[in-house]
Amino acid sequence: MRVVARIMAVVLMCVPVLAAAASKKPRAVEAPFPRAEAVLKWENGYRAEPEPHKLPDAVRAMGEFGLLRDLDQSGLHVGFIAGVLATNPDAAPKLIAEMFPMPPEDQVILIKAIAFSGLSNWKPLLSAFSERMPARQLLIEKYLYGDGKTLFELPLDEGSFVLDSHWGYYFGSGSEPAIGRIVSALAWMKEGDSVEKLTIAAMAKWTLATNATRDKDLLDVLKDQMNLQPSEVARTQLREVILAAETFETAKIRRDAVAAIDELKAKGPESARNYSWWGQAGQTVLALGCVAASAMGQVQLGIPCVVGGAVSTAALKYLAPTR
Repeated sequence: MRVVARIMAVVLMCVPVLAAAASKKPRAVEAPFPRAEAVLKWENGYRAEPEPHKLPDAVRAMGEFGLLRDLDQSGLHVGFIAGVLATNPDAAPKLIAEMFPMPPEDQVILIKAIAFSGLSNWKPLLSAFSERMPARQLLIEKYLYGDGKTLFELPLDEGSFVLDSHWGYYFGSGSEPAIGRIVSALAWMKEGDSVEKLTIAAMAKWTLATNATRDKDLLDVLKDQMNLQPSEVARTQLREVILAAETFETAKIRRDAVAAIDELKAKGPESARNYSWWGQAGQTVLALGCVAASAMGQVQLGIPCVVGGAVSTAALKYLAPTR
């Protein structure tokens, strides 16, 4: 009887606990990336802690927060997706499959990312998912059968999207060749005729120095590039980048770039014919990163404040001379 009594006592003690547990509402599961700045922060820290399985959730979040809608300002994300796919070839089909369903307007980014990955089977991979993207058949056919280029085939002077894509590829893969291509643009810092090339070089120089102040691995890559760059001009400019990164003195790079562009602009209307593209409209990824940094109290990041990486479209605005 005593044993039965003890068992009953234990049961009675558990009843309130079980009742309380039953009355609790299940906790809402927080989204993996509840805010745009969470996506940017994850991309920026990916090299230190690769988590490729999170890529589909990140891509969905990019779409939900509108980070993929403006192609001119989405290069960072295109390159990042490509870099993750490139370094995870066996998992690439599964990662891509988990990104669907995907709105047709965001599918452009995925198509480019698959091509930019440079995987040996990127064309069969793109073809395998073509049926899921019926609204994008023309673009898919361009890459499969036309003149669609992989990232490393794109000319750097095509604009800031290409430069941003190389940065994204580096963030997603740690690719030294991607940094090497960005460094190669420094050869245009002495460009005497083309404002476009000089502008690309200025953006490359500023973003390299800015990112290298916070990324020792990147700084080491830049030092290795001193022995790899064939252009003496690029090597000279790279020395300035490394010095600026090591001393945290990037302001001079901006001043020198603005002065060089102003001087070239003053040479005549032919050299300045496309100068108006300084004024690209819309919020850039870097501008969004600045908002995120302020919200998180990271005022020490300053301007440019980098959460998702130094983005060239934003550098374009930041470097723009005052008219």
